[in-house]
Amino acid sequence: MPAETNRKPYLDVWLKRTGRELASSGKVSELALILAGRKGEEADDWRERLRRILAREEEPDLDLLTEIDSILARPAKGKPESIVEADLFD
Repeated sequence: MPAETNRKPYLDVWLKRTGRELASSGKVSELALILAGRKGEEADDWRERLRRILAREEEPDLDLLTEIDSILARPAKGKPESIVEADLFD
């Protein structure tokens, strides 16, 4: 059975969505800087790793997927961030 048929459907959806999010110029570099600050590795290493992930040359683990999603998440339009956070506990 070819490896392509073994691909995880959630990963395909994640890659498509995240690829759109990072398509703007500088977004991969910005994300790499954030990950470097959080994980303690060099931004250049993260930039290269992100490019390999988006090119489907490397499969990320679930923890990294979740971390990237949390970085890319934005508060709801029209609400200050503190209200959005407070809404989580209502």
